[in-house]
Amino acid sequence: MYARLSSILFPIATILFIGAIFWGYQEHQEKNSVLIKAENQYQRAFHGLSHNMGRLHDQLGQTLAVSATSQGMQRKGLVNIWRLTSEAQNDINQLPLALLPFNKAEEFLTRVSSFAYRTAVRDLTKQPMTPEELKTMKSLYKTASSVNNEIGKVQDAVIGDHLRWMDVEVAIASENGPNDNSIIDGFKSVDKQMGAYPENEWGPSALSADRKLSSAALDGRDMTADEIKKKAIDFLGHQASGKDVKVTEEGSKTDIPAYSVSVKGQDDTHIQLDYTRKGGHLLWFMNPREVKARKLDFDTARNKATQFLVRHDLKDMSPITYDEYDHVAVFTFVHKIDDVKIYPEKVTARVALDNGEIVGLQASDFVFAKKLLTPGKAKITKEQAEKGLNPDFKVHEYSLAVIENDMRQPVLCHEFIGTINDHRYRIFMSAETGIEENIEEIPDSAKGIYSSK
Repeated sequence: MYARLSSILFPIATILFIGAIFWGYQEHQEKNSVLIKAENQYQRAFHGLSHNMGRLHDQLGQTLAVSATSQGMQRKGLVNIWRLTSEAQNDINQLPLALLPFNKAEEFLTRVSSFAYRTAVRDLTKQPMTPEELKTMKSLYKTASSVNNEIGKVQDAVIGDHLRWMDVEVAIASENGPNDNSIIDGFKSVDKQMGAYPENEWGPSALSADRKLSSAALDGRDMTADEIKKKAIDFLGHQASGKDVKVTEEGSKTDIPAYSVSVKGQDDTHIQLDYTRKGGHLLWFMNPREVKARKLDFDTARNKATQFLVRHDLKDMSPITYDEYDHVAVFTFVHKIDDVKIYPEKVTARVALDNGEIVGLQASDFVFAKKLLTPGKAKITKEQAEKGLNPDFKVHEYSLAVIENDMRQPVLCHEFIGTINDHRYRIFMSAETGIEENIEEIPDSAKGIYSSK
């Protein structure tokens, strides 16, 4: 009986054993295939980074070599610098550097890209590069040379010693490892070189682009936690009546010291509000309650949002965008001065479509925007600006508006709202030069805001 049973089970066990070996071999092959593909991608990205950094160094040198009066060649060089830094950043993002301190290098490339782009997009015939910006370019050229030398050392080690990037991932992931991998050490040296670039040598183009929010320019004095609590209760009204209101201070050592307020809402949710410490300005409000049904139409929701803003001293606001999801209407409003839209001064209000309650407000852009006393006067007439539009662009609405240009400076524009190629756009034409300052597509969800369909 045992012999008979063995004669049946032995072939089955043999087949299973052979199958397990084959499955294990197949898994091993697939794993190796994945590792080879990953290694090839890392190698391509690294050598691409080395190549692009070398080209960036060359392009900086070429741009410095042209005459100061050759604005066309300067602009071409700056555009190429911007493109090459973007390609270098893309290469970095494909390397296994998530756990490796390489943030200074990435910040350096971001600043170079910003500097090149902001300088290239302005009219260099009217605003040529300043001595400070040329000094910045020379420093960039010098830094890029040092960085290339360090990357070259890493590349020589990778090629000469047949180093693998997969070993870098293992070395980084190892908590107890010595992390003396040649590639890791090389990139730490590259990061150190880029981080040594002096902060105060960046020109006005880059500085204006990298604007930091700060409470320093806000009106008012520093508020106490009790004062903020009272402001939150007044703002919420019946929603805070009899509820436990908690106030915590946040970011006391940052540029925007603030207070965070929490109030228990419906179904164990918590209403959240953020206020600046200086002046007690409301930055953000959110009531995360679930909205289960849509009972209000567009016009009613818009009126509810407008009335809410007026009650909270946000007057003369005009809706510019609209969206809707989960039975909540989301409106973006901009401030108006003498019928001129001031786009930097904007707020976003969320309206629950079951009862019209305001369940969210984002006002940080409005709070930190540089307030204009007057929008200024247009040098170019509406008719003159309209001549610069595409002949196929059908204008439906018009107004004056202030937007921020690429240099973060306020610019008065003629705003034309219309359609072309079955899509709706806002086109902003400079009221000083008559050329396009910006173009935005208006989503279909916002069509109810505008009279034209």
